[in-house]
Amino acid sequence: MDKDVAAGRPAALYVEELWKSQAEALRLSLLAGQGGFRRSIPVADINRPGLTLAGFFEFYRGERMQVFGMGESAFTATLSSAQRMEIFDRLLSTPDLPCVILTHGREPVSEMVEQCERYQVPLFQSQWETARFIGELTAYLEERLAPSTSMHGTLVNVYGMGVLILGASGIGKSECALELLKRSHMLVADDRVEVRHKPGGILVGSGHQLVQHHMEVRGLGIIDVWKIFGVGAVLKRSLVELVVYLEAWDQKKEYDRLGLEDKTTTLLGVAVPEIRVPVQPGRNLGALIEVATLNQRLKQHGVHSARELNERLIQRMSGHTGRARS
Repeated sequence: MDKDVAAGRPAALYVEELWKSQAEALRLSLLAGQGGFRRSIPVADINRPGLTLAGFFEFYRGERMQVFGMGESAFTATLSSAQRMEIFDRLLSTPDLPCVILTHGREPVSEMVEQCERYQVPLFQSQWETARFIGELTAYLEERLAPSTSMHGTLVNVYGMGVLILGASGIGKSECALELLKRSHMLVADDRVEVRHKPGGILVGSGHQLVQHHMEVRGLGIIDVWKIFGVGAVLKRSLVELVVYLEAWDQKKEYDRLGLEDKTTTLLGVAVPEIRVPVQPGRNLGALIEVATLNQRLKQHGVHSARELNERLIQRMSGHTGRARS
């Protein structure tokens, strides 16, 4: 591709959405501060107050959700009522603070409830133990807040590798995916592909929930891949590890015939291997993508067939040149 696909900003996440969508999964109960449901959750990081409860606010991350585990709850119980009022006044008065959550089903001290109501900071209680709760919450937040973009293309999983097929409208992306389905590979999304950038430079693609496992094929119309090919022919999501760009064959254009140089395209700031495949009648695109996928797997394991052949040719020519000079 000729240009970077920039990251799209996810819609703002408010505490109200977290409560409505994850209350059951995270075993949440609302204790106070419902008036602060429109507070924003800007990052997926979680903060445990720790030393902040002892009055050390220098590195306090007030823009994060605050989780009180067994340690924080136990320490809070050792403080006097006046000390708790002072600490919670400083901790909860941060304007960007999203909410506070108590784990292990612990009951809050009265001063916490009072100050949460005063500053309208939502206060929740979860029955999960701290480690499990933070793990589940972080997974949800990373998915919900991940940079994303929507692309016109088809995403298939070939030999366990996510292949994003791109190209102009009508070039044959869906027909190519259909050929791969006949070869026992899997469809992830057709027409519109939602790509998310996960931590660690990982790209994950999926389809829209309403049209999942459906394809539009010109001349056939809408087909249900699940019902035609079976449940094993569809995936809800897949990594995006290879981009195949289909383009109309141009007789005047010089296409790469050796593959010595690895080309990449940038999606959401992540460089992804890319190959361009010229399309003309008689070319079996499904077979070409299968081979391209296997070849990319070899490259991931340090085997570059084109370069190895080139090196052998250079060595052979060097040997012949040496003998000729002697």
